[in-house]
Amino acid sequence: MPHLAKHDIEDIRTIVHQVYVKRFRRNRIPKYGNLNKGFTEYEIQRFFKAIDNDKFRLLFSYQAQLGLRIGEVLRLNLKAINFQTRELTLKTEKARILDTLLIPAPLFKQTMEFIKANMTHIEQAKGYIFFKDCASANSAVYLDVNYVRNRFRYYIKLADVDQVYDISDETASRTPKRLHRLTTHSLRHYAITSFSKQTNGNVVLTSRFARHASPETTMIYISTKKEELYKEIDNMTMDTIEKLKRSIV
Repeated sequence: MPHLAKHDIEDIRTIVHQVYVKRFRRNRIPKYGNLNKGFTEYEIQRFFKAIDNDKFRLLFSYQAQLGLRIGEVLRLNLKAINFQTRELTLKTEKARILDTLLIPAPLFKQTMEFIKANMTHIEQAKGYIFFKDCASANSAVYLDVNYVRNRFRYYIKLADVDQVYDISDETASRTPKRLHRLTTHSLRHYAITSFSKQTNGNVVLTSRFARHASPETTMIYISTKKEELYKEIDNMTMDTIEKLKRSIV
């Protein structure tokens, strides 16, 4: 077997690496670092102002105020609500355990009004609040997750707050997929961040609100405004300069 020169071996390694990256790593979605995946106050106001449907306004309100995951809110049933105490019992989607949350009074009032106006449809849907308008015998009686995501995208564009931060090659058809900063999960980000601010950054309490297994997971969701981050960086730099000045004098 002939010996290869060192530069030939290096060329082969480079080619093999390029093939590996192209074939096995091209579908990886790039990490977004400090990019805020949650709604800002401006964006959340524009988003809800754009929603012209009571069902979707209520659905997305449960995500924005209680931080429910999309699968959890779609399966919201009358049986899960204690109408005397405003307590909501739900099975946490990831941990598969039962949790309880208190429904805020305004959201509870909004829920009651929607139930009263749509009681016939909800009863036909076996108590599921976010019923499907035209459910077939073989399909679920509550809204489909992809349909809700499409409606979310429609309202986001209508509110003019849509933002694409990258392109990913993750589909079988190799069609580039746009990566949107705001998704239905961004409503959960917003809820968790808002709760954290209300509790002066109490991570343990916020973790319980978010129904996370550990506070470390909760920290991923708590967003810091870019302006706040830059301000603190600037303050830190000025403090460093002042300390240097004092040490020189």
